[in-house]
Amino acid sequence: MAFVVAADYDRFMGRYSVPLAVSFADWAGVQPGQRVLDVGCGPGALTARLVEVVGAEQVSAVDPSPPFVAAARERHPGVEVVTAGAERLPHGDGTFDVVLAQLVVHFMTDPVAGLREMGRVTRGGGTVAACVWDLAGGGGPLSLFWRAAHDVDPGAPDESLRPGVREGDLGRLCRDARLDTIVSGSISVTVRHPSFEQWWEPYTLGIGPAGDHVAHLDEAGRTMLRERCRELLPSAPFDVSATAWAVRATS
Repeated sequence: MAFVVAADYDRFMGRYSVPLAVSFADWAGVQPGQRVLDVGCGPGALTARLVEVVGAEQVSAVDPSPPFVAAARERHPGVEVVTAGAERLPHGDGTFDVVLAQLVVHFMTDPVAGLREMGRVTRGGGTVAACVWDLAGGGGPLSLFWRAAHDVDPGAPDESLRPGVREGDLGRLCRDARLDTIVSGSISVTVRHPSFEQWWEPYTLGIGPAGDHVAHLDEAGRTMLRERCRELLPSAPFDVSATAWAVRATS
């Protein structure tokens, strides 16, 4: 699995991650005058909100995907964007006031190491914050898709066993990373979809585990899954509400 094409990722997850970024940055306490780091920035949904709040010169971002780094650089001139994973951040100790990871912890190779690194590059008393969709409790934006996938194939893999996707997971990971003053919560967003086709088409782009699942089905399997999704969704236009678990802590 690889998130490769920024425009495809925008169509698949950006429709949810952009509104989430506004609430997440506020929940994390980002304020003008702070220096901030976006860990696992992707093509820059959260980066954009951080630039709005603190200015491009105060924002840095990292992502392990070179195409995403290129997209974030192009979209956000003045932001320092480098290719790096969360587990080895290329910044000195105590560089930032706030370090954030939106929809990233569950894709980290080692979430505890990644959160520990986030704490390392945060100044003493600064904030480390992360959020992950409720992929285990049925509250994520992809939950209906996975329900349909399991209806068609009860053995279909999903994302419910990834780290951070259950209530309380992020707090436990922060404790293991030796962060302090841990506060857990949740953030919800609602997105309007004008048609079933507009909702479904991004699943065919091969983005993330859901896209991988669709890509590996034969034509008959894709048709069965698509029509089961159609049955489960209300008539268009319809809203999809999604919840992300969130955590903030001090370094």
